[in-house]
Amino acid sequence: MLVNPVKRAYLELESWFNLSFGTEWNPLYHLGTLSFFLFWVILVTGIYLFIPFHGSLDGAHASVEWMTHEQWYIAGVMRSLHRYASDAVVITVLLHMFKEFASGRYRGFRWFSWVTGVPNLWMIITLGISGYWLVWDELAQYVAIGSARLMDALPLLSGSMTRNFVSGQMTDRFFILIEFLHLLGQPLLLVFMLWIHVKRLSNVNINPPRGLAMGTFFALCTLSLIKPAVSHAPADLTSVPQVLHIDWFYLNVYPLLEYWPEINIWIFTTIFSVFLMAMPWLLPKKDGPVAVVDLDHCNGCGICFEDCPFDAISMQARSDGAKYEYEVAVDPALCGACGICAGSCPSSNPFRSSSSELKTGIDMPQLPVDEMRSETRQAIDAMSGNINIVVFGCEHGLNVNRLDSADTKGVKLICSGMLPPTLVEFALKHGADGVMVTGCRHNDCYFRFGNRWTKLRFDGQRKPALRGRADKNRIRIHGGAETDKNEIEADITAFREELSRIKQLEAEAVEA
Repeated sequence: MLVNPVKRAYLELESWFNLSFGTEWNPLYHLGTLSFFLFWVILVTGIYLFIPFHGSLDGAHASVEWMTHEQWYIAGVMRSLHRYASDAVVITVLLHMFKEFASGRYRGFRWFSWVTGVPNLWMIITLGISGYWLVWDELAQYVAIGSARLMDALPLLSGSMTRNFVSGQMTDRFFILIEFLHLLGQPLLLVFMLWIHVKRLSNVNINPPRGLAMGTFFALCTLSLIKPAVSHAPADLTSVPQVLHIDWFYLNVYPLLEYWPEINIWIFTTIFSVFLMAMPWLLPKKDGPVAVVDLDHCNGCGICFEDCPFDAISMQARSDGAKYEYEVAVDPALCGACGICAGSCPSSNPFRSSSSELKTGIDMPQLPVDEMRSETRQAIDAMSGNINIVVFGCEHGLNVNRLDSADTKGVKLICSGMLPPTLVEFALKHGADGVMVTGCRHNDCYFRFGNRWTKLRFDGQRKPALRGRADKNRIRIHGGAETDKNEIEADITAFREELSRIKQLEAEAVEA
């Protein structure tokens, strides 16, 4: 099966990181939460640095130099942490955007998160730029003059920036404005924009794994001690800086001023931003039919409401006069058509109606639970090996039909999270010697929580849980992408050997 070359490259990168960090601490699986952690580092160090900082033309550079050299063991380290965490957050945000693009997680119903994410990147960059102004060294002078030129190119601000700040008549008003923007105005706006960015998601977690957070903080501290952040010479508006060390994460636009007119830079950045925000519609993706509620089989338990990754399900008062208090409703604009809700519904138990059509409280029109049960029976009936294994897999991981053989059959799902745990027990009872569930890679579900909810259900930590009567020795979970076919096949072989030993032990026990 062909895989998008961009996606394949990213999957290979993830594989290398898995070897280095393990699947639990792989930073590529936690780019969003890692960005939030870096924001906390930036916030705490920024608050500390603000205490000794003197926001004036004469005192700004001197106070920063004092922190850097006189109190290097605390304030100096704090300054370096502030600088490197700020650079790191640009890296994590850019990688997060690239990952969503490579995985196709920016189109269809996900357009909102992508469109609201692009302005966040620019807000982070402008926040970093205002931070460089506060140091008031030669680099800050370069940024201030460049920013004034860019702002003066706008019709509404023509000439005002140059007159107020770069004409040689600057006052401490400059630092009052920049301090307000950098310390209060921009951070509050960024927090609001981040809230908008995740508004359509449920169960949002902003904390990375503790080990990853500690490792990241240790790495930043080590870098801060080995290569402390330092300033240029003090700003001098009567001279032109000769040598500057540009921070390309934040100041990448300013060197263009030497080659392009200011208005051309605005045109370029505007077109580029509009292009990024329009990408969900440039390569459109048609989402599948959304989940459908059947009130005749819904008792309003709310498990699907808790499990929905995209906040598409809501609880409301019962409308059909049934004895239950609540019912669930699906918002078509938010539904990702993942089917996780079908796997959550207690009515999806395949043992409920073995001879008639299986109806459930919430289901997917393109792959109803009853059809999943039928396909499972057909897969079992088609196998003729000594140890037969049914492999359930999602359409965004490995195509499980590629694993088909005499003793292995795949049943493709929309998402591994739509698999009712009782369907696994059903497969074991009706002839399968073992069941393997694949899906996206661990901690990297296309629908956010499909593989996570499945594992928790099998471990009895989330409803609907796998019943205790099911033999967990005959069940295995192995998430993997399309590029992980060899690893999954090797695990199936090892699983089959374990099942063979179990079958032999059971036969010996019967004979005894």
